[in-house]
Amino acid sequence: MFRAAVLALAALLAASCGFRRKKYENPISTDTEQPDKVLFDKAISDMERGRYEVARLTLQTLMNTYDTSEFLAKAKLAYADSWYREGGSHGLAQAEAEYKDFILFYPTLEEAAEAQEKVCMIHYKQMEKPDRDMLHAMRAEEECRNVLVQFPNSKFAPRAQQRLREIQEVIADGEFRRGDFYHNKGSYPAASNRLEGLTNQYPLYSQADVANWMLGDSFEKMGARFRDRAGAAYARIVREYPLSPLADEAKKKLERMELPIPEADPVAYARMKYELENRKDPPMMSHFWGIFRKSPDVSQAAKSGEPAMTGLRPSVPPNVPVPGTTATGGFTGDVTAQPVTDTSLLDTQPDARNRPAGETAAPQTGSGEAAQPNTQAPPQAQADGSGPQLSADKQRKAGKNKKKENNNKTKKSE
Repeated sequence: MFRAAVLALAALLAASCGFRRKKYENPISTDTEQPDKVLFDKAISDMERGRYEVARLTLQTLMNTYDTSEFLAKAKLAYADSWYREGGSHGLAQAEAEYKDFILFYPTLEEAAEAQEKVCMIHYKQMEKPDRDMLHAMRAEEECRNVLVQFPNSKFAPRAQQRLREIQEVIADGEFRRGDFYHNKGSYPAASNRLEGLTNQYPLYSQADVANWMLGDSFEKMGARFRDRAGAAYARIVREYPLSPLADEAKKKLERMELPIPEADPVAYARMKYELENRKDPPMMSHFWGIFRKSPDVSQAAKSGEPAMTGLRPSVPPNVPVPGTTATGGFTGDVTAQPVTDTSLLDTQPDARNRPAGETAAPQTGSGEAAQPNTQAPPQAQADGSGPQLSADKQRKAGKNKKKENNNKTKKSE
């Protein structure tokens, strides 16, 4: 009796821990006993039970033996799915390569869109928090965008679009944190550069109104010449985020700056209302458990609106001068060059390296012309070549001549 209870408890635990078979999403519904179909079904059965290596060997046998099979595309997709299900950094890298290969060979099949979406999900699953490495977030954004560009009419496009909004929420949050850091530090040019790129690239970001407010404040503190850009940031809050709690404060800012106050955009009003009604507050303990979670929280991501279809690129900081044009009165002529003909002290003064220690340079004349160097050697230097003004080569040559003269005198004496 006790043994039976233990076995029942073990079976219940195994089922609750996920040891049940996970059905494959793309089975072949054709009821046939063809050898290639039998191999495919066997591989799928092994894959559902977690025997991924055995499943891949069976699928390789199918593709190598029956290269004209009608199930060849399905087998190739299942081969990539086996790596995707196995997971891990190595398995996901292999799955991405196989999915890319499948899209290259079968670009017109409906499964090609599914393969591209799974490439997006490979990087989506490996995304980290906004304050960490953004490599997988950037790659996920690119791959999800490819689903919408290459397969806009597929059934996977709406799901990929929502994934793209969530990915861009993570990227925008990372930029917002960097801009907030610079703003609190007082580095307003750096803060404005980050926040301006964020607000222009990702207007669907959940804290875009706060980012625009910080952007306007940064421009205000950078000086009077950035007054118009500060006003544009405040006006954007009023126009595009009319339900924001900062909208009234932005209007007061514009009044004090004596700038026009825009009307609220009705489309932006409807979109923001929809977002506020459908946004779910995170659970009470989510902040605590978020410390131990590697993946980012995307619960605040937008549920509507067109996501950005271009990647975030670095911009020129606002305090960097822009090259002048005719309209701004900048330089419009041609740049020419000509050789220098006048002499300088480098051409007229002697080399200081050849001057003995303790000797100073000759003073310049009162007329401003450089004094001519004294090229006459001292008497001792002219007599025996040992003067301090001679160069090292001349000293060596004088030494050789003196040695040769001594040798000749020795031979004559002998």
